Amino acid sequence: MAVGCAPPLRGSSRGLGGVFFRQQKWKSSVSTKAKMPPCNFVPEKYKSHSYERMREIREQNISPSLRTFYKKPLLLHQGHMQWLFDYEGRRYLDLFAGIVTVGVGHCHPKVTMATQKQLAHLWHISSIYMHPSIQEYAEKLTSLFPDPLKVVYLTNSGSEANDLAMFMARLYTRNFDIISFRGAYHGGSPYTLGLTSVGLYKHGVANGFGCLSTMLPDVFRGPWGGSHCRDSPVQTVRKCTCSEGVCHAKDQYIEQFKDTLNTSVPKTIAGFIAEPIQGVNGAVQYPKGFLKEAYQLVRERQGVCISDEVQTGFGRTGSHFWGFQTHGVVPDIVTLAKGIEIASSLAQNLHVNTFGGNPLACTVGAAVLDAIEEDGLQKNSEDVGTYMLLELAKLRDKFKIVGDVRGKGLMIGVEMVTDKDHRHPLPTEEVSQILEDCKDMGVLIGRGGLYSQTFRFKPPMCITKKDVDFAVEVFDTALQRHMERAAAKQT
Repeated sequence: MAVGCAPPLRGSSRGLGGVFFRQQKWKSSVSTKAKMPPCNFVPEKYKSHSYERMREIREQNISPSLRTFYKKPLLLHQGHMQWLFDYEGRRYLDLFAGIVTVGVGHCHPKVTMATQKQLAHLWHISSIYMHPSIQEYAEKLTSLFPDPLKVVYLTNSGSEANDLAMFMARLYTRNFDIISFRGAYHGGSPYTLGLTSVGLYKHGVANGFGCLSTMLPDVFRGPWGGSHCRDSPVQTVRKCTCSEGVCHAKDQYIEQFKDTLNTSVPKTIAGFIAEPIQGVNGAVQYPKGFLKEAYQLVRERQGVCISDEVQTGFGRTGSHFWGFQTHGVVPDIVTLAKGIEIASSLAQNLHVNTFGGNPLACTVGAAVLDAIEEDGLQKNSEDVGTYMLLELAKLRDKFKIVGDVRGKGLMIGVEMVTDKDHRHPLPTEEVSQILEDCKDMGVLIGRGGLYSQTFRFKPPMCITKKDVDFAVEVFDTALQRHMERAAAKQT
């Protein structure tokens, strides 16, 4: 191991004792031999407040709605590519990438250099003036989209982008109702909360007037699904008798979509929004061909089709740069680019964004696009992501609590269940303990799902197969420890 890269907390039992089943004296017989891959980056020495003081400030001055992972939250200090370092110098393999936003890696040298250079030239002037960065970035970005997606409006967040997409769909069509899937996450603003259908994010205030949810075509947890439905190297354990080119599950879910159109909305609608693969809900994939038919049905009702690429875009799915391309469709609106006719409807009156498209952000965006191409990160997502999916599928076959492994590229979900036959979600506290064990062994994983039952493996796209071997071995060990705890509880 290279100098300056602290080892993981191998075999640490911190946070285990006394948490489950009166386990103060319980000690796992499972130890990990997983060896963290080397790293030649030396983090700087942490110089800020003590951990205890940081916890005090967090509790006193930071909104409690901003929750942290883990019983003892991590205090992270520095990042380098796929690695994160805490205040004591411990190194962690990051498999969640800032909630699927750090595509090219933490503090990528090319992006960092471009940022530093722009900081010395121009920070912010607003969109009322021209500056080189916004034109350069817009040209690069729109070149990656098929026609007619050639006009861009830059915002500050995914929620804001989806908020604007809703507004434009209604403005362009002169209709109001917008349909989304159950289990979807499209933002937390008062406007987009109507499209978000995950109970954890809902508040007891009026929101989402004109937003309708429809059945999620989930081939693992839904009423229909089989062994050939998904565009993924790993299919569900559910069996089906569909012949080649036929998908009974897809047909049934389309009938449910038609039912929503026929009973819950007017004859004309504003639009339909969907993630190509659901993110917050745990990398849920739809049956092949579903989105293509759904788009056609929406357009028959004069609605526009919106693809939310906040998590699936920029090469993460591997086979394509944008998630919608994996479904063989071209949407009318993507959360970063719009068809020119729809964009023109917004210009009928003034609409500005103070910080959207600022020089610094555009410079970073252009550098990220360059890094994706120069580092071959889309291809890496396909190769390493497929490898990770297949390795995780072995754990599904090994453990009864691993119900489903799914995804495409480096957009992966592992759904935890009490048993595969009934598919009941594994209790939240048990999922949390597995997450803790992985952290103590040096691996940071995300979680999601309607019941917080799904692990989300969505790392920076620079991750390697050796990193995957380490992560899967750690995850295997954590699952074995869970099974031991469950057995101890029954004795």
